[in-house]
Amino acid sequence: MGTRQGPRARDLGISIGELPSGPLDAITDVAGVRVGHTTLISGEGPLLVGRGPVRTGVTIIVPHDGPPSEAVYGGCHRLNGNGELTGLEWLRESGMLSSPISITNTHSVGVVRDAIVAASARGRLAGEVHWSLPVVGETYDGRLNDMDGHHVRPEHVFAALEAAAGGPVEEGNVGGGTGMICHEFKGGIGTASRVVSESAGGFTVGALVQANHGRRERMAVDGVPVGRLIGIDQVPSAWDDAPTQQHGGSHPPGSGSIIVILATDAPLLPHQCERLAQRAGLGVARAGGAGEHSSGDMFLAFATGNRGLSADLEEAAPLTTRVETLADRHMSDLFWAAIEATEEAILNAMLAAETMVGRDGRMAHALPQERLLEVLAAYRPTPGASG
Repeated sequence: MGTRQGPRARDLGISIGELPSGPLDAITDVAGVRVGHTTLISGEGPLLVGRGPVRTGVTIIVPHDGPPSEAVYGGCHRLNGNGELTGLEWLRESGMLSSPISITNTHSVGVVRDAIVAASARGRLAGEVHWSLPVVGETYDGRLNDMDGHHVRPEHVFAALEAAAGGPVEEGNVGGGTGMICHEFKGGIGTASRVVSESAGGFTVGALVQANHGRRERMAVDGVPVGRLIGIDQVPSAWDDAPTQQHGGSHPPGSGSIIVILATDAPLLPHQCERLAQRAGLGVARAGGAGEHSSGDMFLAFATGNRGLSADLEEAAPLTTRVETLADRHMSDLFWAAIEATEEAILNAMLAAETMVGRDGRMAHALPQERLLEVLAAYRPTPGASG
């Protein structure tokens, strides 16, 4: 019921799209980006609110390796708004991302937000007035987790911040993705990256997702209708005992959300980051997501190609700042990188996730890797080949 670090899509010979990945095939291929998790798994059996079972956590993305007061340009997009990603009004207004990004469960957004504020205030001068509007996203893990028990606490946020590092990123049943479900299989945290051609700048786009969305029959892998070919007759749905909409259920099978964070080292301005964030929705769609009424599909993109920016409202700030921007005619290359990285990150989340038993004995089954390869091989001469 813990984490699994492989094989990932490319380890299995599954190639999504056409662009090459970065060396880690992760959001941390963008220099300076760091990721940390705190994973909370305890208890079993019937739900007892406040005691468990617990299947949750928090994931932190630190956008750069500069001082905390440094900001980067960013933008956001909402595919469907049945969810939360705090701090977006200031991001839209200023075009600047000035905090780490946190992802957790729906009912832990408040405590995570407050803990990020507390962490950012540490080390400041006594009596210094500090303000912060942290970015905190969520998806619903109440199917497996005692979400009303509020098990994520400030110390768990501080631990994830302390653990944030570059290099390979843990995926699957970790951090905020611990109790998540994707296309009625076990879901969670996934990541991937793409590198555009040298003629387009050689820039990297990395994606990290918290995947908790989608219906089985709509799931696809690089165009192959995998969800129809590995139906619930072969692998039971995590929602098998859930009420349907017709029966008045508030969370029908396949309901849920996805948070997508995109990072790039290209020199983008805020409006270009917003355009990049929008393309995450096409990656979600290619994997079978629909932005359904019950889904919170929230995307954020940030760019580290301009450094030394400050979001602090201080009088000592320079009068002007010199920045660089990518010519718009090269944005399409980054769009495709974002689309492919998002699609593969969703698949990597599912490949890394292990079968999990949660509250009341509810079970979310892992995507069976051998069966997936059989389906791809039968559908195409070469598994994962484009065409």
